[in-house]
Amino acid sequence: MSGWAGLLRWLDDLARALLPAGLTLLLLLLAALPSGLPAGLPGLLPAIALPNLVFWSIFRPAALPPPVVFGLGLLQDLLTAAPPGSGVLVLLLAHGVAARWRRVLARQRFRLVWLAFAGIAAGAAVLGLGLQALLAWRLLPPAPALWQALLAIGLYPVLAWPLTRLHEAMRRAEAAAGHPA
Repeated sequence: MSGWAGLLRWLDDLARALLPAGLTLLLLLLAALPSGLPAGLPGLLPAIALPNLVFWSIFRPAALPPPVVFGLGLLQDLLTAAPPGSGVLVLLLAHGVAARWRRVLARQRFRLVWLAFAGIAAGAAVLGLGLQALLAWRLLPPAPALWQALLAIGLYPVLAWPLTRLHEAMRRAEAAAGHPA
């Protein structure tokens, strides 16, 4: 019986470890599906990826190590036909900023975390626009980057609510199993 219990515990640990990256991957793929919205709602994929990435970088940074963030950024670049590497760099830097400030942000109320996310989203949009302009060798209109930042900022509360519930359930499960949070 202890063999089954050990296997179930291992599977539970594995599921909790893979959930943040797997959920972000799933949401990216779902957002890439044809939606019937005008022009596929430009900027939706980065606006979905960034809130997920920042949330998990703050509350479970070990679940999204840089190689996983790299892979998610590359997938985002491929799904959006962005210059390869631009989304990778933006997501890696956003992950780094969120992970750097995680000890402060993880103890704050939602509004302050949302405000910090808004700053990260604005910086990510400006960086993404700058990288695309540099790679295209021309100035690009700022409206799409502004739209992407506003969409990400608006989606953060919608995504953070269920992500917070998942994170709390994972913490309760870990506490019950005797794992550190």
